Amino acid sequence: MRAYLAVCALFTLGVSPAVSAQSSDAGAQRETALGIGGLFVRAKDPAALTAWYDKHLGINPVPTSYDDKPWVQEAGPTIFSPMPDAATMIPKDKSWMLNLRVADIEAFVTQLKADGVAVELDPTTYPNGRFATLADPEGNPIQLLEPKLP
Repeated sequence: MRAYLAVCALFTLGVSPAVSAQSSDAGAQRETALGIGGLFVRAKDPAALTAWYDKHLGINPVPTSYDDKPWVQEAGPTIFSPMPDAATMIPKDKSWMLNLRVADIEAFVTQLKADGVAVELDPTTYPNGRFATLADPEGNPIQLLEPKLP
């Protein structure tokens, strides 16, 4: 049986379906996604990986009942970007990368390093913010972003 790990869940309750601006299809309206409801990752050791994401990144485990609350992310921009196969920001042996927004990247990097997690802080401040890169215990790439506020 294939093991899947949900590393994030966002329940949107009581919100009407979003509708995009009119499309070129004779003025028809189209439904659009509201946000990411989960990210499911194949894992060699789902329990250990769940614990790692909970401890180091603060992403709560998937609830075991409907009475338990899932991890809820703060509102903010989310980028969905299929990358060319030759892209260098994602390792060749991986097909995805998780990017997480953080409030204070230097404090987060210090915290991860204190826990023994290898993380590299990019010294450059870009127009959209600062970045750090790391990998989870199974080698999945993670990028942290401290967004530059307007």
